[in-house]
Amino acid sequence: MAPQEVFPGIFRIEVDSRAVLATRNMTPGRKVYGEQLVEVDGVEYRTWNPYRSKLAAAVLKGLKESPLSIGDRVLYLGVASGTTCSHISDLVGPKGYVWGVDFAPRSLRDLVSNVARYRKNISPILGDARDPASYSAEVQRVDVLYADVAQPAQAELVVKNAEVFLRQGGRLAMAIKSRSVNVTRSPRDVYSDQIRVLERAGFTVGEVLELEPYEKDHAMVTATYRA
Repeated sequence: MAPQEVFPGIFRIEVDSRAVLATRNMTPGRKVYGEQLVEVDGVEYRTWNPYRSKLAAAVLKGLKESPLSIGDRVLYLGVASGTTCSHISDLVGPKGYVWGVDFAPRSLRDLVSNVARYRKNISPILGDARDPASYSAEVQRVDVLYADVAQPAQAELVVKNAEVFLRQGGRLAMAIKSRSVNVTRSPRDVYSDQIRVLERAGFTVGEVLELEPYEKDHAMVTATYRA
């Protein structure tokens, strides 16, 4: 099976007689988290594990429109060690850029040593996503805000960053971790509450996808910023 482009920069390829998600590898021959490298017609692809990446899970759960495009500038909140970030780096390509923020020094060290040092389109930032002013000098205006943070006020945190960094008409992809927001309420009630915060701040919500079986009590929300 020839690679099929699901969205710009995101492909389905055949591995062991089954179709899997993949991105073109910006660093041929180099893995990030144990993924398979597959060459098709002289192009190397990295398989994308939906159990390790909520964005991949959202695609497999039926995402209708990708929040990311080739050449996008992206602010990634909660970048951790870079599993999903590496695929976003592949996706946006050399004309795009990713600023990755995380407050955990260990995760940032892994991001630097395993991913960013080999890719010219990633800048790791040690910082607290609750305080966007603290890294405002390091990040340009972006096309996409990608958020995957375990905080009780996830939507409020996203809004703060959007006000500083996200361009008008920019896009959001937010992975809501319901148990991090409120463990006493149902996940769907939590998703609704977080969405209302986004809408009050000027976001137009597009899709809401629950991510089971890949992630329990998680949803991916996409939106457009019109503040």
